[in-house]
Amino acid sequence: MEKYAFKMRLVPGHAAEYRRRHEAIWPELIVLLKEAGISDYSIHLDAETSTLFAVLWREENHGMERLSLSPLMRRWWSYMADIMCTNPDGEPLSIPLETMFQLT
Repeated sequence: MEKYAFKMRLVPGHAAEYRRRHEAIWPELIVLLKEAGISDYSIHLDAETSTLFAVLWREENHGMERLSLSPLMRRWWSYMADIMCTNPDGEPLSIPLETMFQLT
């Protein structure tokens, strides 16, 4: 298993809506993420900057790169696009983070 961390940007003032949508995350999206080898996925908010920090564990032979091909994933991105910073194709703008320290 590999830990993967990244950050995204929330449109300021939309934290409550972001939380509400994720509390009602589509069950079929959870299945898709798990099938891609993702587990223990959490997203945290820095309210001061509207920066979302995410960390997940993924299997060595994960399928995360194929998620963008899924119509379900694209539908979720479209659903979230009004409250997040996105790339031109609708995918949330996501910046990988480098591990600088880890206590094990």
